[in-house]
Amino acid sequence: MEDIQLLEAVERYIRGEMKPDERVHFEQLRKTNAEVDQLVVEHTLFIHQMNEVGELRKFISTLNEVHTDLAEKGSINSDKLKGKAKLVYLWKRYKRVATIAATIAGITTITISLLVWSVTPKTEDAVTKLNRKLETQNRKLETQQIHTTNLSKAVNSLTEKVKEIDDKNESPVINYTTGGTGFLIDPKGFLVTNTHVIENARNIAVERPDGKEFRAEVVYIDKARDIAILKITDKKFKSPGAIPYSISKSAVALAAPVFTLGYPGSKVVYGEGYLSSESGYNGDSTSCQVTMTASKGNSGSPILNKNGEVIGVVNGRQSNVNTFVFATHAKYIYSAVEELKKKDTIYHRIKMPSVSTIRTAEREQQVKKIEEFVYIVKVN
Repeated sequence: MEDIQLLEAVERYIRGEMKPDERVHFEQLRKTNAEVDQLVVEHTLFIHQMNEVGELRKFISTLNEVHTDLAEKGSINSDKLKGKAKLVYLWKRYKRVATIAATIAGITTITISLLVWSVTPKTEDAVTKLNRKLETQNRKLETQQIHTTNLSKAVNSLTEKVKEIDDKNESPVINYTTGGTGFLIDPKGFLVTNTHVIENARNIAVERPDGKEFRAEVVYIDKARDIAILKITDKKFKSPGAIPYSISKSAVALAAPVFTLGYPGSKVVYGEGYLSSESGYNGDSTSCQVTMTASKGNSGSPILNKNGEVIGVVNGRQSNVNTFVFATHAKYIYSAVEELKKKDTIYHRIKMPSVSTIRTAEREQQVKKIEEFVYIVKVN
């Protein structure tokens, strides 16, 4: 048991603050450990002497009050007092200064205690021993604090150096040969694109409309529905904020107006059209057909309705036809995320947007807000 903890236990034992079972254990410790027993005896004596000091101070205060009362009535002449009576007078005269000094540093208590200790050598030994233990503990705490401070400084310095090295050692230039489009489904860096866009990729990067590029990796693939989920792994990536659009679980009615944002080139392109078939290529029920112009780079683009809700993901177009595209129903994004969560608990924190905050906005404003969350997907 550490000295400071032992002293606290002795204090509680003397004051009767221990629980019955704890007290029995401590008394057994006293019987088997002479040092602990001696410490209890000495500390009890110390407390007793300190109580006597308190009584002495009260007595001195009473004498001062009597002396002052007699002096004010003219019964005694303070200037002629000598010896002990003079001491009482001087105590009253400098009482305020002594009280302030005692409050700040405990000088009065220490002085009186020394007077008591001078006639009780055993008490002096006990107090000296306790003070020595407290001083030893304080030195240990100070040393530990110094070590902790130095360690903290060292860790901070190392962290800064690692950051500097990481900033200097930028990723090598990669020549990306193919790509498509992706859009965020969680602001922490999870995107949806097509499986065929990133299939067999060695390196993947995503680029925001402002030109900033970030490394990414594939965390889930659904070949049957042509859906892939990417995670931005670049430390430089920062969340752009709340996603303005939502992911719809409902089907869209035939002839419903829709629009998309994608990257057939290096700049985002807006396209609009309408739902021309509730099924996809060769009657595929997992996708639908949208009449609009699209290019190869549009693969992975979101298809949105007038309320700013994602109702599908562009998954390519029929060969030699550029007037319509096929899109996987958005409800399968939810299925992909649920399957991903089963792989690892780390993905349980994915939270897709369920409410569109641009529902009543004009189309221009909708596009302006959505554009920030639609990225170019680059593959090598």
